[in-house]
Amino acid sequence: MFGAEIWFGLYWFITQSVRWSLVYRRTFTDRLSRRFENELPKVDIFVCTADPAVEPPIMVINTVLSVMAYDYPTEKLSVYLSDDGGSELTFHALLQASYFSKHWLPYCKKYEVEPRSPAAYFESDPRILDATHTKDFASIKKLYEQLENKVLLANKLGQIPDKSEHKGFAMWDSSSSRGNHDAILQILVNGSDPEARDVAGCKLPTLVYLAREKRPEHFHNFKAGAMNALIRVSSEISNGPVILNVDCDMYSNDSQSIRDALCFLMDEEKGHEFAYVQFPQIFKNITKNDLYANSMTAGREVEFHGLDAFGGPPYIGSGCFHRREILSGRKYSKCYKIDLKTQNECKMGNVHELEERLKSLASCTYEQNTEWGHEMGLKYGCPVEDVITGLSIQCQGWKSVYPNPERPAFLGVAGTTLDQILVQQKRWSEGDLQILLSKYSPAWYGLGRIHIGLTMGYLIYCLWSPNCVAVLYYSIIPSLHLLKGIPLFPQVSSVWFLPFAYVIIAEHIYSAAEFLLSGGTFLGWWNEQRMWLYKRTSSYLLAFVDTILKLLGFSDVKFVISSKVSDEDASKRYGEEILEFGTTSPMFIIISTLALLNLFCLTGILMKLKANFSLSFLWETMALQILLCGAFVVINLPLFDALFFRKDNGRMPSSVTSKSVFLALLACTSFTLLY
Repeated sequence: MFGAEIWFGLYWFITQSVRWSLVYRRTFTDRLSRRFENELPKVDIFVCTADPAVEPPIMVINTVLSVMAYDYPTEKLSVYLSDDGGSELTFHALLQASYFSKHWLPYCKKYEVEPRSPAAYFESDPRILDATHTKDFASIKKLYEQLENKVLLANKLGQIPDKSEHKGFAMWDSSSSRGNHDAILQILVNGSDPEARDVAGCKLPTLVYLAREKRPEHFHNFKAGAMNALIRVSSEISNGPVILNVDCDMYSNDSQSIRDALCFLMDEEKGHEFAYVQFPQIFKNITKNDLYANSMTAGREVEFHGLDAFGGPPYIGSGCFHRREILSGRKYSKCYKIDLKTQNECKMGNVHELEERLKSLASCTYEQNTEWGHEMGLKYGCPVEDVITGLSIQCQGWKSVYPNPERPAFLGVAGTTLDQILVQQKRWSEGDLQILLSKYSPAWYGLGRIHIGLTMGYLIYCLWSPNCVAVLYYSIIPSLHLLKGIPLFPQVSSVWFLPFAYVIIAEHIYSAAEFLLSGGTFLGWWNEQRMWLYKRTSSYLLAFVDTILKLLGFSDVKFVISSKVSDEDASKRYGEEILEFGTTSPMFIIISTLALLNLFCLTGILMKLKANFSLSFLWETMALQILLCGAFVVINLPLFDALFFRKDNGRMPSSVTSKSVFLALLACTSFTLLY
């Protein structure tokens, strides 16, 4: 008990570091335009996708179209889609999107459309200005519906009707597959070509498709490898000094976001210190009371603002504007200043020859005996390649910036089932713990290199998974001792009861107030407490075990892609804020067993109350244990409903229920017999 209390106290102290001094930033894009409109730098935008089954092509191209339509000079804009799934369906969707962009971009400019993702725009009940707008709206919506039908039909059939423009895939033979193929590089829109214009006669942004070479015998380093291939290929096509990295499910929600980022990167006093500008990840499909705590309210509205005071937030993988030179290995120097106004011109020449020449940059063997993945590009060997890359950049002396504008810069799609959330949390917490144990650990590598407040801020996330030990202890041991009538906390009449009461009351009042002041609801805060428990007793536990096994050589690095799709019934239940189970998962067995164990212990002590103990004796000696066990039971009421009462497909599978009941009864019986 003492060890768990010490751990909770130390971890609480670490979490306070990001609350010492909060920084809130505001941009003035009108001033940027007045001073630098004719000197704005090129911007290369990387959109990454890896599997058309969990990241539907229609979602991917909506993100692509949203970033193509930025309010920015199109001749200085290049968009690259990295398709690590090597899918002809994704390429087909991008090709159709390139045709649609000739109509979509001028429509967005003419009517100042927000947001500029077609799907999001048509869902938003847009304001129609006049009769001309009504006609144009009907026309553009019809074109988008035609695009959508083509993409969805191809997905349904699993094949492309016309392959005449699919040059790279046309060369596939019987041995080719998504995990075994040559590099495919195709410039769908050549921004330097005078003929590449939209229907209004304006130039189109460059649009490039890349599926890097994959071979079974070569480890491909997941998203980090894809990003590094994009950095090399883009340097020969457009070579923009600023790179925006966007996940395929995070569409642009504000056409001014590039200019917002440049307000920091082009600042003449402080801009040379900033390596990247990280916008928050915000999700559009959050329920009213945030059923799965997807919004990460405290992190987005409090913790990252606190980190900004100590040198900037971590790089979190999407919605981040980088300086190309720093991603390519540029070391920090107080004397060196990066001038974004100096443009590095790239002449494409013959596009077909360029495509063939640049394929070697995306080959499996290009990085052998090079510094890529170590001193250049994103770091390899960690499931959260973004965080470790950002940390290493900051340890070199660079800083980062966290703007959190009123209108979200990017909006994404959060998981809509509990399994999706827990799997994602496992990858994050496992990767963060690996960082703590690596040579780039903020605990030792960061000392003296970054602010102590930033070091403590990183430790909040790096210690996520070790939290499972203390939380599991508190979830099990006090309840089992309650079942036997053995007190573990001071009596209510003791002066030592006051510190426990103070901590419990103060912590929950502060937590609820912080959540409510950040825009959440009380039920949202309660849901966050439930997810806090579930993550720490399942995702973090498995992440902790897997990391230990990896250190001992019994496990390899894994990268699990979070699904962005759910069936119609599951989506409906999510909208009604009903917890979704429905699958057999080891994590469900863990949380169900713990919930049932606390239910059995509470039931057992209430039964003994009639036989052996008086209510006053119980309350005097074991008040905190009763409250703790009761809190676990109350917070798990939706879980008990899924275990025993629900009849829909989102209920807990019967196999999980039976295993959980058996394990909980076994634990209670064994403890009772042993003690």
